[in-house]
Order: sequence, then C-alpha cells, then structure tokens
Amino acid sequence: MAQLRKNAINWKGNPVDVEGPELKVGDKAPSDFVVAANDLKAVSGQELAGKTRVLLSVPSLDTAVCDMEVRRFNQEAAKIGNLGIYACSMDLPFAQKRWCGAAGIEKVQTLSDFKARNFATAHGVFVPSIGLMCRAVFVIDSKDTIRHVEYVRDAVHEPNYQAALEVAKSLS
Repeated sequence: MAQLRKNAINWKGNPVDVEGPELKVGDKAPSDFVVAANDLKAVSGQELAGKTRVLLSVPSLDTAVCDMEVRRFNQEAAKIGNLGIYACSMDLPFAQKRWCGAAGIEKVQTLSDFKARNFATAHGVFVPSIGLMCRAVFVIDSKDTIRHVEYVRDAVHEPNYQAALEVAKSLS
C-alpha cells in the first residue's frame, strides 16, 4: 500500500488523509501509471514522458471549481506553444467526453483514473475516504522533472493559475 499522508489537505474544511507521496519541485515525474482516454484507450505515463506538460488532478469535472479550472487552463493553453495539458479525475471517460463537448474543451485532454487509481497514488492525490482525487497541479519539463507543484489545501479552492502558467510558459 502507498504511503498515507495524515490530514494532508482539507475537503470542504475538514482534514483528510491523502494516499501517495508528496511530490516536490525537482522530483522525477511518475510515469508508472495507466489512465483511460475518452475513447477508453489506455494512456500510459510513459507515453506522456519526454513532453513538456501540465497535469491537473481534479475531484470531478461536474463540480463548479473543477469546471472553472479546466476551462481556464483550456483558454491559457491557446496562448502557450508546445505544451500538453491533461486533466485527470476519477470521472468515467464517457462523462469526461460529454463534459468536454458541452464545455467546448479542445486544448486540455481529459484522462480517467477510474480503473486502477495508479495515477492518483503515484502523484499523491488519492483521497481514500472519498474515493476521489484532491486538486493539484504539476508542471513537468521535457526531461520529466517536476518544475512546479501545488497541492491545493482545500478542494473548494482554485489553484494558483499564475504560478503554474508562468513556469509552463518558461518551458515551452
């Protein structure tokens, strides 16, 4: 079993445990995970390796804060060159596809960790008491080194967009 970080974040003001390591700037980005794309095709972390990318961990696209976050990163992606942005949640791929279509999301690729939850545990974002991921942002360079990481202290808050986007722009 992965490491359990006690009271690592808050969920609507209440402290909750998070499973997995707390990743830091300078760490090698995890690549030993498999998630599902909207068409159910498996996408491995190794397929994402070697590319400058932003990985978003969100509780559910069907919530107001996640909706705002992914829409914002989708808008910003159009302004940044060679950069992949991926939003990972436990939402089923069918729900992700429906949400992306309704929201007009074209630049952010949604990925689902509903099967194995190994993205969530590898990135230290799985909240076992709820069965969802906490909100986090990882900016990773083309050498697979984490250049920015933010574990948002409470799921009801948005991430620091400016900090993540500045690092992403500097890498692209």
